[in-house]
Amino acid sequence: MKIYEPIDSKNLLKRLKHYFSWYFDMSDDLEDKQQIIQTIKEGVSFRGTNVYILIAAIFVASLGLNVNSAAVIIGAMLISPLMGPIMGMGLGIGILDYALIKRSFRNLAIAAAVSIVTSAIYFLISPLSENRSELLARTSPSVYDVLIAFFGGCAGILAVSSKQKGNVLPGVAIATALMPPLCTAGYGLATLQMNYFLGAFYLFLINSIFIGTATALGTKFFHFPLTQHADTRQTKRVSRIVYTIIVLTLIPSIYLTVQMFRENYFRADANRFIEQEFHFPNTHILDKKVEMHKGKKKITVTLIGQALPLDSLKLAMYEKMQNCGLEGVDLVIEQGYSQDELDIDKLSSQMLNDNYQANQQKIAQQAASIDSLQRIIGNLTHPATLSSSISSELKVIFPEVEAISMCTNIFAKEDGSVKTDTVNIAIVTLRQPLSTAQHDKLKRYLQARSGLDDITVIDYKGHLSFDKEFKSQKK
Repeated sequence: MKIYEPIDSKNLLKRLKHYFSWYFDMSDDLEDKQQIIQTIKEGVSFRGTNVYILIAAIFVASLGLNVNSAAVIIGAMLISPLMGPIMGMGLGIGILDYALIKRSFRNLAIAAAVSIVTSAIYFLISPLSENRSELLARTSPSVYDVLIAFFGGCAGILAVSSKQKGNVLPGVAIATALMPPLCTAGYGLATLQMNYFLGAFYLFLINSIFIGTATALGTKFFHFPLTQHADTRQTKRVSRIVYTIIVLTLIPSIYLTVQMFRENYFRADANRFIEQEFHFPNTHILDKKVEMHKGKKKITVTLIGQALPLDSLKLAMYEKMQNCGLEGVDLVIEQGYSQDELDIDKLSSQMLNDNYQANQQKIAQQAASIDSLQRIIGNLTHPATLSSSISSELKVIFPEVEAISMCTNIFAKEDGSVKTDTVNIAIVTLRQPLSTAQHDKLKRYLQARSGLDDITVIDYKGHLSFDKEFKSQKK
């Protein structure tokens, strides 16, 4: 008999370490480092065909932003050649190739300028000038965009370094969204809205810098060979410039993220305050608006119904606002039907929305009732429709049965109580009487054929004779 030795903890840890090291090992999947460097350098080139591809992609992305189509924007990101110069700049920083850094930066700057100018020209001639959500989403960068760009860059350098390229690079281009910010910047330039231009261009800088940063770190991680330089002072100077750019780019995004969190917390507190405190018997909330702009916080509540004393209402609400962490927030309460106090369009829109919601609920309830009634009717009519379909079978199986009628009857109690009993009945006309065994066999057959739990079989002639007897007694 084989004897199993106890597992040594040291051996177990060693085996687990070996297993995980084998599982995460990438040495067999990596391309030759010189081949990787050459591939990235080839993607840095920005002239000829790449210029026209970029212009076409910008037009596609601008159209997608203009019509608010996410699918069109994704298509534009797939065909844009912007990833090449960005990854080239990161590679140059990682291997200390200053010529590559300069060439990549120059090509990226030209590509960005061409993109912004092309987008501005499009939005100048476009008949559609409304601010859509896809445009607005590219004007408020945060630290989350930094993280998206960084991890997207990590995926990009891993894809370039791997023998199995797959579809990672197009996915990185989509995730990091290089094209839409440039189009939005062009829109801001065309419409002279500098907040759009600055916000979108800053988002493009975030994406470019942190994709490049991830690429540079990837070259260090994979131990790419460094370019030989005699001047170490230049290396230190370039490193300082890179670190300074990264920090200067990161600080505004952190500030914007903090502001975003503050606004989200304020909106959540304000909405909770409105839901908890604005409950009145004959007055209802028509509309609510929570705003935060340049540090100023404002809550606007529009009431409909019985007018309330405004001064005392505000005084009471301000005291409750302090308990909800809403000190210093401006509270505006609108009520009444005058044009100055209530927006008719807003009222109509809200009333239509309320009516729509009420109608949808009513339709859903009616549909449920109809389904329930249909099931009840189906259960009631099932035995009746079954009698005609099994009559031919009965002639073969039970030749004693001349005719059959199946139905479901509901019996109410004599005392008039609400409770009722439902009984499935099979009324048969017999050519000759059935024995007890034949009667039970007929009952089991009808139960199996109809799918009903219980069926009461009644001899029609027996009841008919009773009926005749009753009539004769009545005479």
